[in-house]
Amino acid sequence: MAIGITSFVLAIIGLALGGGGLWLVLLGGSFFYALAGLAFLVTAILLFLRKAAALWLYAIFVLASLGWAIWEVGFDWWQLGPRGGLIILIGLWLLTPWIRRPLGFRSLDGVQYAASPWPLALPLLAAIIVAGYSMTTDPHDLSGDLPTTVAANAPMGGDVPNGEWHQYGRTPYGQRYSPLDQINVQNVANLQEVWRYQTGDVKRPDDIGETTYQVTPLKVGDTLYLCTPHNIAIALDAVSGKEKWRFDSKPGMNSDRQHQTCRGVTYYHDQAAAAGAPCADRVYLPTSDARLIALDAADGKVCTSFADQGVLHLETGMKYNPAGYYYSTSPPVAVAGKIIVGGAVNDNYSTQEQSGVIRAFDIKTGALIWNWDSGNPDQTTPLPAGQTYTTNSPNSWSVSSVDETLGLIYIPLGNQVPDQLGMGRSANVERFSSSVVALDINTGQLKWVQQFVHHDLWDMDVPAQPVLFDMTKSDGSVAPALVASTKQGDIYVLDRRTGEPLIPFKEIPAPGGAIPEDHTAPTQPISDLTFSPPPLQEKDMWGVSLFDQLACRISFHRHKYEGRYTPPSLEGSIIYPGNFGTFNWGSVAVDPERQIMFGMPTYLAFTSRLVPRSEIAPKGQGEKGSEQGLNRNEGAPYGVYMGPFLGPLGIPCQAPPWGYVAGADLKTGKIAYKLKNGTVHDMTPLPLPFKVGVPGIGGPIVTKGGVAFLGAAVDNYLRAYDVTTGRQLWEARLPAGGQSTPMTYTAGDKQYVLMVAGGHGSVGTKPGDYVIAYRLP
Repeated sequence: MAIGITSFVLAIIGLALGGGGLWLVLLGGSFFYALAGLAFLVTAILLFLRKAAALWLYAIFVLASLGWAIWEVGFDWWQLGPRGGLIILIGLWLLTPWIRRPLGFRSLDGVQYAASPWPLALPLLAAIIVAGYSMTTDPHDLSGDLPTTVAANAPMGGDVPNGEWHQYGRTPYGQRYSPLDQINVQNVANLQEVWRYQTGDVKRPDDIGETTYQVTPLKVGDTLYLCTPHNIAIALDAVSGKEKWRFDSKPGMNSDRQHQTCRGVTYYHDQAAAAGAPCADRVYLPTSDARLIALDAADGKVCTSFADQGVLHLETGMKYNPAGYYYSTSPPVAVAGKIIVGGAVNDNYSTQEQSGVIRAFDIKTGALIWNWDSGNPDQTTPLPAGQTYTTNSPNSWSVSSVDETLGLIYIPLGNQVPDQLGMGRSANVERFSSSVVALDINTGQLKWVQQFVHHDLWDMDVPAQPVLFDMTKSDGSVAPALVASTKQGDIYVLDRRTGEPLIPFKEIPAPGGAIPEDHTAPTQPISDLTFSPPPLQEKDMWGVSLFDQLACRISFHRHKYEGRYTPPSLEGSIIYPGNFGTFNWGSVAVDPERQIMFGMPTYLAFTSRLVPRSEIAPKGQGEKGSEQGLNRNEGAPYGVYMGPFLGPLGIPCQAPPWGYVAGADLKTGKIAYKLKNGTVHDMTPLPLPFKVGVPGIGGPIVTKGGVAFLGAAVDNYLRAYDVTTGRQLWEARLPAGGQSTPMTYTAGDKQYVLMVAGGHGSVGTKPGDYVIAYRLP
């Protein structure tokens, strides 16, 4: 019975691997799976015939498979396991008495002897030893130390007390650095939760998929200010976490929105106002229905002297204004008596969407002072009545930074939609897409632009707030620097006065082969400081078994892929890094004294397949907005299917690690360490603690105490790291996904670390509504 069932199972395995393996060979892939299928089939036949040669053949197959696996991936456990796991388990089953006894022989005196185990046992033992050894090695991690020397009087930007956090990145420089050191490398392991608050704003059944908590709270005086995904502004006591006030903007629900989130509010103190006067201190709340609301920071009441009874309507001046297509997800910048705001435009919905114009308003009255439209960059005086901003011009959905001394605001820009179709773009769009621009704070006039993707067909927006610091150059001179982290994984370090590189970057050849109506740029920039991954190869395809690994190899060859910047195509292209980004809106954290950065590079391949308009069905009733799946591109000749490159089981086709923590010396442009980050605890049905290195989205902070704090990973933990080495020092389990950026502050004589945990729709982490504070006992 055991022989018969085993023969049948091995035959099925052989047919599946052989058929799929032959398909892979015809696509130009590895011969291994076809040969493995043949080995399983012949073994099945020999077993059915009760031939001891079955064990010998399988032993040869085990040795061949082991040699092939090591040749392909070395001693990488997470790559070797799926290649050999099934083979070894079947080999161990073949060693059992139920299999070996029928394969043996009967002596002359009638005694039945089992077939010898050793021909198969020795190869299996060798494979198990290799597996054990591979568990002790880590071919992906890079270890090292960041420098600890400190620059004197390093500027942090703005006039923010050490124990406070006044802007999204703490100061106008966006460094995500705190000069607090009560919590440090020596004692951070003792952190304890001290209070927990729930906002009451949770993901609803009728919400769009990407309903996310991405907010970083502000701390001013004794109060914390934050917003929720549905645009409720809340003030909390910084010591106890008790609610002081809340304001519900009631933005309503709209299934056409791609994002339902709020990354933060903007704080402003009117120095000319009398102390305690109404609206002397304000909180500005951006909403998902394209409003900006001014609130009294003391009690949450609307400041009716601002704009239209306290409300600025951001859709003003747009030629097209489809509801749900335009909104502000990030906090505006308050500087020099102005509030400067951009906006998010839905990706790939239509050729008739709102403009990506950047506008500066009087922070007290809401009067328009200047506008900078990347489609019409020279006209910065307020737009006359009857004129409209450029439709679909590149937008800034992320956070900007400010150097008030230089009088410049630094704005990360996205692309013109449709992102994957470059036909008909104007010269201005080609110049400003996927770049950082520096504008004069007072006039909006362009000072410089530096572009990081030419003719962007991949949605490679500059996603992160630029970070400002002063860099000590090799000759001892100091240059005001800007750090731009990109989805491609490049870290550009520029002189923020001119946009010229402080760390060199160069142009390299890029793949061609766009659709006939379009074209690609012949070269693309790449920085000398880069976390960009090497190109994918077939051997990088992954799965938990031989079967889904084979499926991913077949899919790899069926897609178009020529490395970074492979253009979208009708057959489907692999985009790697994907538009999820090596770095995204969480940016990187920079210690301005040590002139080092800490970040979380993430590696996920995506696919992009163009769909002719004639093949796109009309929009279905109840269809919700999303960046994944079919993007309709109404008015364009093609829509596009987009999403992560996944195998049949819904896990990434590329092998792990998918996520790291990393540190780099910004003075030298050298990466000091890059270590796997996060476990599969919340990615599998069982809470397994395996440290694979998982994806994440969110941002880090660093402190003078030498500690970095980071949530972001999809395994629902807040972690602390030694900034110098990247070594993990502490972790706390979160009740929901931690896809936000933490912050730290003091209240009384205690330093607190604050984390918002509410989950992220796109990455599928657990939703919630938690604000959690930690401190030392």
